[in-house]
Amino acid sequence: MMMRYLASLGIDSGPALANHLWQSTAFLAGVWLLTLVLRRNEARVRYWLWLAASAKFLLPFSVLTELGRILSGPRHVQPPAGVASVIEIASRPFSEIAASLVPSTPHPAGVIHPAVPWVPAILAVVWLCGTATVSLLWYLRWRQVAAARRRAIPVEKGRELSILRRLEGTTGAPAGVALLRSQETAEPGIFGIFRPVLLWPQMLSERLEDEHVEAILAHELSHARRHDNLAAALHMIVEAVFWFHPAVWWMEIRMLEERERACDEAVIRGAARPEIYAESLLMTSRFCVESPLLCAAGVTGADLRSRVARILSGAGVQRLTARKKTLLGMAAVFALGVPFAFGLLHPAQAVPAAAQATSTQNTPGPTDPAAAKVPEFAVASIKLDKSGTNMVRTMFGPDGFSVTNAPLKLLIREAFDVNDDQIEGEPAWAGSSRFDIDAKVDPADVPALKNLTFDQRKQMVRALLEDRFALKTHEETKDLPVYVLVIAKGGSKLHEAKPGDTYPNGLKGPDGKPGAAGMMMFNADGQLTGQGVELSALTRILSQQTGHTVIDKTGLTTKYDFTLQLPARRGPIPPPPPPGGAPAAGGGGPATGGDDGTDDSGPSIFTALEEQLGLKLESQKAPLPLIVIDHIEQPSAN
Repeated sequence: MMMRYLASLGIDSGPALANHLWQSTAFLAGVWLLTLVLRRNEARVRYWLWLAASAKFLLPFSVLTELGRILSGPRHVQPPAGVASVIEIASRPFSEIAASLVPSTPHPAGVIHPAVPWVPAILAVVWLCGTATVSLLWYLRWRQVAAARRRAIPVEKGRELSILRRLEGTTGAPAGVALLRSQETAEPGIFGIFRPVLLWPQMLSERLEDEHVEAILAHELSHARRHDNLAAALHMIVEAVFWFHPAVWWMEIRMLEERERACDEAVIRGAARPEIYAESLLMTSRFCVESPLLCAAGVTGADLRSRVARILSGAGVQRLTARKKTLLGMAAVFALGVPFAFGLLHPAQAVPAAAQATSTQNTPGPTDPAAAKVPEFAVASIKLDKSGTNMVRTMFGPDGFSVTNAPLKLLIREAFDVNDDQIEGEPAWAGSSRFDIDAKVDPADVPALKNLTFDQRKQMVRALLEDRFALKTHEETKDLPVYVLVIAKGGSKLHEAKPGDTYPNGLKGPDGKPGAAGMMMFNADGQLTGQGVELSALTRILSQQTGHTVIDKTGLTTKYDFTLQLPARRGPIPPPPPPGGAPAAGGGGPATGGDDGTDDSGPSIFTALEEQLGLKLESQKAPLPLIVIDHIEQPSAN
């Protein structure tokens, strides 16, 4: 059960995590370029840039975008097309690619290895183990320093305490930092985040002169004033969560280097003699060992040799010019302001009440008078398909329901009128095994079969699955990704279908005459042709193609003719029936036929929609019904 939950969690959060990782990595690359530009300026500026890059790993851009959408209210302002498209590509590249390439129906039997569905769960377990290992390592090091603190003795008088109190008054460091004398060999260091204490090794008191002690204490007070332990603890969280990302460990080295340089610069600015300060660092490193904990700031961290050379060289530190301050300000505005502004310009759109009530309307209850008139299948033959082809066909005929080469998950999806992401708990064979089904009603029920609504036909298929596959389900509600179909900026390119008007690029029968209205079909080249259909029929196909529910918010209510070139598919798609009515001309039912094999030739569905039909899919989240499979079995014998 836990592995199934982890698998579901990995599939749901995988694209979002991938987006966040590449955005954070790109942000880190931008910070690195800024530090190169500012390499001759104060180290504290570069340190805060690295800290911002670390914090970005804990703050997805989507949070800022959603905040902007919340504050935008119902107002909708169209942003410049170029800026909008760049931000949309930057915010959802992995999820968009996944939606474009994932086929709308399962792969043929034998193509997917049985272990593939568990890959997200395995990766989640590996991630949890890595996070636990890094966290345990930090904890053991923290205990090591904490034990040294407990063994230390408070200093109530002496030259070290006098120098410390004097420096607190002149450096702006927090007043009243406790000084503890330690018998350990660890270097002097600030321990603690909110109530820091300074651990001072007794052996240094016996070897350092007053000037040396003052220089070392000034360095440690600089750590306390800058709250370096808090910043280091933040980065330790980043390392524990994103331990698999090499950049976070590389960033630790950069942060430690700039942190110690910033303290060195602060000590020199405080009038310490460079040669005395450098000598103090060397003597400390000679008699003491470096602190084992990143958030217990010491004095000898980073590359001590280069630090000493830098101190003794007397190289001046350039202050930020107006141009560089402007550059930093523009970078901050771009990093924080652009995602927020994008959210303001793209307010969240509420899901129509009619769409939220889809599951209620499509699932007749026991008191529904129409449900009592639904006939049952008298006989049903179910066999494993052995054709080895990719052609899938499902249809209601004059006397029953027939299926060719269809996986069970497709039947479940269509019987409950949901998408793949709205089904949970199905076994692997439900997507890999293919079935041929021939179900017939009694001759007396044939007339009634012709007049059934779309929902009633779905009810018949559900009853068949419950009877022959022992299917038991329950319904929950879950916030899931959806796509909202809207009119693109350039306007709709759909051709309105009019009575008696012939669509030049429309469907034709074997005799060459135009096909009836209300039909859609894929040809071998992946071209979808719709003839006299409502947009609800198109959204059903788009839902299958993207794997997510598509909600029509175009406001277009008439019937249309259109031709849409998509990645190659083969086979006809019967027209969906109008809501609440009988199937349209040309057949139809709760499932659609067609070839589930796709390739990546041709434009993505998102590009094709906008360029060819003047329509656009916008990603949102909405509460949708989730069909949870409690029990299912291989089909019983005929």
